Amino acid sequence: MRIGFDNDKYLAMQSAHIRERIAQFDNKLYLEFGGKLFDDYHASRVLPGFQPDSKLQMLLQLKDQAEVVIVISAEDIVANKMRGDYGITYDVDVLRLIDAFQGVGLFVGSVCVTKFTDAPEVTAFEQKLN
Repeated sequence: MRIGFDNDKYLAMQSAHIRERIAQFDNKLYLEFGGKLFDDYHASRVLPGFQPDSKLQMLLQLKDQAEVVIVISAEDIVANKMRGDYGITYDVDVLRLIDAFQGVGLFVGSVCVTKFTDAPEVTAFEQKLN
């Protein structure tokens, strides 16, 4: 069977291209990763050969230069929004992600709460982070 996606080639090419972009911007570059970094099973289903953790593996190749910023919406905290796949709230998922990123040696520099509102749930989440 012929594999439709060369995961090793993807990792090498993406990492090289990102390093080039970093060099163009005084060694600083902001990248937003869409989808899941640890377990992108959708991508692995639609791209035969793509590994569920390919994005994470690519980021790990750059870990000496990487800082992770995790973003969560205050609206999702207040609404107690749940992840359907894990059955946990988004705020709990942020805590899980911090541990997961640090567990593989990535530096988590900050958590950004967007659409901030001075709600008790958001304040409690902020206190948990601190």
